[in-house]
Amino acid sequence: MFDLYLWLKAGHIVSVIAWMAGIFYLPRLFVYHTEKRGEVPEMLPVLEVMERRLLHGIMTPAMISTWVFGLALVAQGVVDWGLVWGWVKAASVIAMTWFHFWCARHRKLLMDGDGTLSGRGYRMMNEVPTLLMLVIVIFVVVKPL
Repeated sequence: MFDLYLWLKAGHIVSVIAWMAGIFYLPRLFVYHTEKRGEVPEMLPVLEVMERRLLHGIMTPAMISTWVFGLALVAQGVVDWGLVWGWVKAASVIAMTWFHFWCARHRKLLMDGDGTLSGRGYRMMNEVPTLLMLVIVIFVVVKPL
């Protein structure tokens, strides 16, 4: 059984790394998309392909596998739900998932020419997953509460 735990944990870590790489990069592409729309319009089709492939080819499968491996770890009993850290991590992962869907929505808005955020707005939103990542790592590793 211990070997299964290690494989689940490895799968979870790899999935999280892939998901986070995409979640950090996609809003940066939105910045370029927004700021280059008027300056270099011929770049838009390239950015749209990059955004779509990143979201659908990397981020979404990585998010799904993160959830699958994470829930499998929970089923192994690695979380003591009597302690606060597990609940904080769970809430943060739900918030990260919300951010993923927020990115998907904004990709569609940008493709339709309806993006309302500025480049600065997307830069600011790009800090959300960083803050969530810090909370998740601290609460899983340090377990302060």
